[in-house]
Amino acid sequence: MQLRLDALETHLAKSLSPLYVIASDEHLLALEAADKIRKTARANGYTERDVLVVERSFKWGELLAANQSQSLFGDKKLIELRIPTGKPGKDGGQALQEYAANLNPDNLTIISLPKLDWATAKAAWVGTLQQAGVYIDIPLVERAHLPGWIGNRLAAQQQSADRQCMDFIADRVEGNLLAAHQEIQKLGLLYPTGKLTFEQVHDAVLNVARYDVFKLNEAMLSGDAARLMRMMDGLKGEGEALPLVLWAVAEEVRTLLKLKSGVTQGKQLGMLLKEYRIWGPREKLMEPALRRISLSTLQTALQEAAQIDKMVKGLRAKAFSGDAWDALSQLGLKLARGY
Repeated sequence: MQLRLDALETHLAKSLSPLYVIASDEHLLALEAADKIRKTARANGYTERDVLVVERSFKWGELLAANQSQSLFGDKKLIELRIPTGKPGKDGGQALQEYAANLNPDNLTIISLPKLDWATAKAAWVGTLQQAGVYIDIPLVERAHLPGWIGNRLAAQQQSADRQCMDFIADRVEGNLLAAHQEIQKLGLLYPTGKLTFEQVHDAVLNVARYDVFKLNEAMLSGDAARLMRMMDGLKGEGEALPLVLWAVAEEVRTLLKLKSGVTQGKQLGMLLKEYRIWGPREKLMEPALRRISLSTLQTALQEAAQIDKMVKGLRAKAFSGDAWDALSQLGLKLARGY
């Protein structure tokens, strides 16, 4: 069965499944979910623990052996299997299916995975795990939901703050939920319960953001120029490879250009989104972005991306002068603003 993260505590209060699978790239939330399962397992007599990590030299027989071995003292056992890549391979997939079909009633198993890509999520071994146990797929906390998440965490430690404070914290910890958790805990240690002032938050919270190049499209599509510039500066400061950032921006321009051209020709946007496999949060941003950005702007943007590529390779570009990072920021702003 599939279970939402916010329903985990209620589930654990009622019963324990012999198998839990946690899939997420949000490491803090995945760790917290696993901790809740471990705590409940210990309270129910699962005192022995085996931890297996699937690395290059891992033998899948170790998992099957752990499931079959008995404790010398007859204690129930917690088995944790961590698959950092999310790709167990053919042998691993078969072993996981065999494991799920022969769960030992004296064992409780937690399997930890990263967020699975579309193709892997359709694999037979994933389906078998979902049917045999409790599957918890934890999504990323998107930037738009981060202030609310921060507010809930503050409330849990009897503190509160206004939207300006929560936006300030969100800007400083974007892409780094563990850092957000640590900063919130620090506020709990520094200040008493009650409402925090902006000055208190400003003085306490560090700039610990980690910027993801593949989140640039959100800032561009939503027209959030300020966030876009923060991300550009952050990626440059973190030493991100400029060709990768340029590729991400250029790919978004190509996608927008295909969609805009299709709509101009009278095609339905919904059909085009399906054709180009655009879904989720990105899908919701496309329609307003296409209304804001003209076809000619997108055509020019693609030409400018080619000019910036020349700059990256050390060649002169007619459209820009100076630094390639600055040129790329200008291009991103053009897309965010729609002109």
